[in-house]
Amino acid sequence: MVNFKEWLVDRFVVERKKFDRSGVYAYTQRAMAYNSNKIEGSTLTPEQTASLFDSGTLPQSDDYYRAKDVEEMNGHFLMFNRMIDTLDEEISQKLIKQFHFELKSGVFEDRANGYAIGDYKKRPNMIGMYKTVHPSEVSDKMEELLVWYTEREKNLATLAEFHARYESIHPFQDGNGRTGRMILFRECLRSDCICPFIIQDSNRIQYIEGLKEYREKEKVDTLVKLMEKETEDYYQQCKYFME
Repeated sequence: MVNFKEWLVDRFVVERKKFDRSGVYAYTQRAMAYNSNKIEGSTLTPEQTASLFDSGTLPQSDDYYRAKDVEEMNGHFLMFNRMIDTLDEEISQKLIKQFHFELKSGVFEDRANGYAIGDYKKRPNMIGMYKTVHPSEVSDKMEELLVWYTEREKNLATLAEFHARYESIHPFQDGNGRTGRMILFRECLRSDCICPFIIQDSNRIQYIEGLKEYREKEKVDTLVKLMEKETEDYYQQCKYFME
């Protein structure tokens, strides 16, 4: 019987090297970039996302689009590739900063605003009405989180709590959700017992409620249920490429 994750990682590597835009690597790149950016307010459509990934162009349209959305979409493609290239490494602060650099290094607006790129935030920020960890404490809080994660059994509940705590720290000025969801996907690939998943924008309300549930009650039930649902959906989508 084919080991799904071994097959998946192998296809990612092979198809990327061959510049194959018709297999599971391309599907995952498009689906993850579209949904993760859409959750954060991107205006790009699935068709525009696919065109950017396939040819680096946008289809002709009468609608306006934001330059930042294009820059972040391309950055997400690069972040995914960095994720593949570093699967043999333990998750670390250095690696997380590398993901952020790939996502944000080409975003003019963030650079113009003086945001730290590939480094932790320099200014306090909030999630809605909730304060996040102060910039002076981010490095220590991230180290605490990574030590906790290293010592825990790897399952969906652990991943859900890790993600919720990561988002509560909000280590970067912007791009926290997208780096956080990339870490989730990566750690699933590295785990012996967890299948990867993509959190879809269509489930955004449940996702936001799950983060809120942890922030207010320190429970991850909602996030775990969402992850279970998304795991099955991603597997069913990938089966098409396995047959």
